Amino acid sequence: MDITQLILDDHHEQRRRFAMLEQVAPADTRVLANLWARLAVFLEVHAAAEEEIFYPELLALAIGSRPLASAEPETLDAIADHNEIRDTIAAVASHPVGSQGWLDAVAAVNMANEDHMAEEEREGLTDFRRRVSLQKRHALAVAFADFEAQNFAGVRPVDKDPQTYVRETEAAERVNHAPGSLGIGGLKNVEPA
Repeated sequence: MDITQLILDDHHEQRRRFAMLEQVAPADTRVLANLWARLAVFLEVHAAAEEEIFYPELLALAIGSRPLASAEPETLDAIADHNEIRDTIAAVASHPVGSQGWLDAVAAVNMANEDHMAEEEREGLTDFRRRVSLQKRHALAVAFADFEAQNFAGVRPVDKDPQTYVRETEAAERVNHAPGSLGIGGLKNVEPA
C-alpha cells in the first residue's frame, strides 16, 4: 500500500460517483438522494483523512537538508479547497433533490472537488512520492485506510482556517520531533485564502 495511491483511488471513486449521479433521471429523487448522501459522506471522510494523515506529513517535508518550499503553500491551498468543498456540499441541502437548483449545487461540488483533486495530483502527491520512501508511504497508507474505515459513517464537517491548521501542525511537529521546526512561522504575512 502507498498513501498516494490510496488518495488517487479515492479520487477515482469520487469521479465515478459523480458520474453515477449524472446518469440518474432528476425525477428519481430517492436514488439521487441516496447516491448523494453516500458521496457527501465519502468526500467529507476523505478530506478529514487527508488533514489528519497526509497533510501533516507533507508539511514535514518543509524541513531537512532538502526542504520542500512548496509544502506550505500546497497545504494552505488544500485546506482552503477542503473548506470550499465542505461549503458547496452544505449548499446542496438548500434545494429539493432533483431540482435544477439541486443539480447545479451538486455540479458546483463536483467542480470544486475536481479542481482540488487535479491540483493535489499535480503537486502534493507528486512531491510526496518523490521525497518519501515507500516504507513510510506504506505506514501512512495503513493509517489512512484505518481512519477512513473507522469513520465510514461520516465525520462532522468543520471548516478549518488554513493558517491556523499549518501553525497547529507546526506546533505538533515541534513537540513530536523537537528541536526541529517546519519553518513556517512567517504565516502572519500570508493573506487568508
